[in-house]
Amino acid sequence: MNPLLILSCILLYFILLYFISYITGKNDSNETFFLGNRNSPWFVIAYGMIGTTLSGITFISVPGWVASSQFSYMQMVFGFFVGYFIISRVLLPLYYKMELTSIYTYLGERLGYRSYKTGSAFFLLSRTIGASFRLYLIATVLQFSIFDAWNVPFFLTVLVTISLIWVYTYRSGIKTIIWTDALQTTFMLTTVFIIAYILIKNLSVDISLFSLIKDSDYSRIFFFDDWTDKKYFFKQFFSGVFMAIVMTGLDQDQMQKNLSCKNLKDAQKNMFTFSSILIFVDLLFLSLGALLYLYSDQFGILIPDNPDMLFPNIALNAGLPAFVGILFIIGIIAAAYSSADSALTSLTTSFCVDIIEFDKQVPKKQIITRKYVHLMMSFVLFGVILLFNAINDDSVIKSLFTVAGYTYGPLLGMFSFGLFTDWKIKDRYVPVVAILSPVLCFVLNLYIPFGFELLILNGLITFIGLMLLRIKQ
Repeated sequence: MNPLLILSCILLYFILLYFISYITGKNDSNETFFLGNRNSPWFVIAYGMIGTTLSGITFISVPGWVASSQFSYMQMVFGFFVGYFIISRVLLPLYYKMELTSIYTYLGERLGYRSYKTGSAFFLLSRTIGASFRLYLIATVLQFSIFDAWNVPFFLTVLVTISLIWVYTYRSGIKTIIWTDALQTTFMLTTVFIIAYILIKNLSVDISLFSLIKDSDYSRIFFFDDWTDKKYFFKQFFSGVFMAIVMTGLDQDQMQKNLSCKNLKDAQKNMFTFSSILIFVDLLFLSLGALLYLYSDQFGILIPDNPDMLFPNIALNAGLPAFVGILFIIGIIAAAYSSADSALTSLTTSFCVDIIEFDKQVPKKQIITRKYVHLMMSFVLFGVILLFNAINDDSVIKSLFTVAGYTYGPLLGMFSFGLFTDWKIKDRYVPVVAILSPVLCFVLNLYIPFGFELLILNGLITFIGLMLLRIKQ
């Protein structure tokens, strides 16, 4: 495809985003940036959170993952639904009752100052890595489809990718993101439907899509045969439950949107609607993956060594109409940016509120500080993406969940301890427990290969460590 044509379409897309940013960004107060003045429509948040949760990783990695895991990912998706229900009934009422801006403030009031700082630090680490994975994926696709033809170095592609986000989020933060995410979810889902339709049409089969996928080698969902298998149902299901709790309920990024709703009832309606739709959307992406492999088999298309490149390769280089490639690029940008923009905003929020405690500054100074932090976080993401590009050779979605098992585990243990016990602890030793827990999990994983259930083990070790620190009363 003509790289100039693709670039022109991308520029038009971002002009639309910047127009929305201009409309919503007239107020750059901290209340607007962090919580959207607590006046965001719940149904818009629910729809936009689909794109935020899926991100470019789902758009690219989930279809490519089908060859090695079939539809086993749905076992985790069913677990996600249960996890989201727990969030809506346990965590959201707590956050609204305490009127939190940063959810990690809870750890400070329940366990102590060091626990508060430790939880904030682990969120910053977790979200920085997660956002970098997502942006790395979009930068790789842009490099592959546009900038390689012009011999542009990868680091410059990454810099442009992050700069585009910074420009439309630095003023009004979450207030802008609520609406841009809804737009980007629309682009992402529309793209998938249209490309799937074109693939089915080109396959020229006489049976229905359901029968085509069901009769293929890729459609198995449930795995009960071997409990040592990483795809074993109960491992995947309970991993999904806890992944949802930590990557949404204990994550400032996702909760910041929920806390921008008018009240708790709206936030709970948002979670239920979003989690229900997500089941069908994930099934759609898995079905797309099966279609891509069936399409490759029928037309003799070489499967890339990196499965993440299967979708880009077919959309851009398999002789499909030019508009398919344009749709793909717009879809992947919409998917990646709907997640990355809110991640950058939540990182700024957590660093300002939790780390430097800028609420002690005068209001005018707070706005200046927030803008500097927003810029600093952009450069941090830039550095982590370049590091990830140098060392990663695996599926991005697999890498994301693996890293999450290590970085979100201490948060799971700390929040669980705070919610389900009433013990006081020796707060000054909490950072030691939080660091030792993932280190111990890493060592254990060398001898006992764990799947995504490593997160549960990590949280349990942290919980036990906090029990050892309790103060006898």
